[in-house]
Amino acid sequence: MGHEHVHEQITALAALDIDFWNRDFLLTWEHREPTLRAVLLAAETIESLVREGLSVRLFDGGLGVSIFRDKSTRTRYAFRAACSLVGLATEELDEGTSQIAHGETVRETAAMVSFLTEVIGIRDDLFLGRGHAYQQEVAAAIEESHRAGVLIERPAVINLQSDLDHPTQSLADLRHLAAHFGSLEALRGKKIAVTWAYSPSYGKPLSVPQGVITLCTRFGMDVVLAHPEGYDLVDDTVSAARRFAGESGGSFTMADSMPAAFAGADIVYPKSWAPAWVMRERTRLVETGGRAALDDLERQALAENARHRDWECTAETMRGTRQGAALYLHCLPADVTGVNCESGEVSREVFERARLDTYRQASYKPFIIAALILAARFRDPAAALEHLLQPPRTRRRE
Repeated sequence: MGHEHVHEQITALAALDIDFWNRDFLLTWEHREPTLRAVLLAAETIESLVREGLSVRLFDGGLGVSIFRDKSTRTRYAFRAACSLVGLATEELDEGTSQIAHGETVRETAAMVSFLTEVIGIRDDLFLGRGHAYQQEVAAAIEESHRAGVLIERPAVINLQSDLDHPTQSLADLRHLAAHFGSLEALRGKKIAVTWAYSPSYGKPLSVPQGVITLCTRFGMDVVLAHPEGYDLVDDTVSAARRFAGESGGSFTMADSMPAAFAGADIVYPKSWAPAWVMRERTRLVETGGRAALDDLERQALAENARHRDWECTAETMRGTRQGAALYLHCLPADVTGVNCESGEVSREVFERARLDTYRQASYKPFIIAALILAARFRDPAAALEHLLQPPRTRRRE
């Protein structure tokens, strides 16, 4: 069996100027464009190897540790699948049954879970101002222990969603778009509408829309952000999206309605999120123990959401997209009207038509995570992948 296509992908990967070895991946906008391209290409190459039935066991032992401080289905199992694919065992830290419950500090926990560990994935997205800071604290503690010689090797910390960014999601989204439209370069000039959508719940993180607008603008896409008045994202991420659009030759604009944003769009991404000010106030009230005030904030936020029930992705709004056939994206789970809620982000008709495509969108995440592990732990990712073909090993017996 020939592997010419895989060899071509590996050769292209070797030509990229990657600057990620022994580093963490917390925010996409902290990393250079060639590194992002390398992660996307490595993910594509790993997927090619898997589709050809070949082994991608880059490690002969080692551990991938996950810390989930919020609920998860797709990202939790994508991380486990990626670790298993490259040869790592997995362990999920349960804060309730660990010594954290007895007052163990973050820096101590970070060191203890890092022995013979290659990667630590963290989801901490519930409270604006906390999640990214926690991931940074874990990374700093690991760095200290490694420099002191306590840890033989320094595991990489990968953001599995924080209060600011969801890089494994946005990179999987971009990989999905590149596959759908033919290539990463084919995305240049494509219009993507990232819009708020109604949800019967409150407190949804801002990290998905922030991750999408700051990543797509780096690759020459025309990004339109739309939300009701008051549902602003974090200012720094909006500023970054504008800057990236200027640098890439793309564009970043704002719209005041879903139909306006959808007009002529090639891709739509209707997704609910809580206003930045609500998330900041929520964090403050949790820290000060203001239970009654927190309940009041929730009631206020839900009442404000209810004023915007018309922000729903429907067959009618989709007709305004390019040829009425824009690609629908969602990080899942979506609030689907008449399915899992009375009224939500998207109509049953639109979601059912796009459902398998959203599953396909999610399917790229394990490969993105595997690519991040590869790039963080191997000085020469292309050589590591080439080694898998000398000689190739199959993943399973026929």
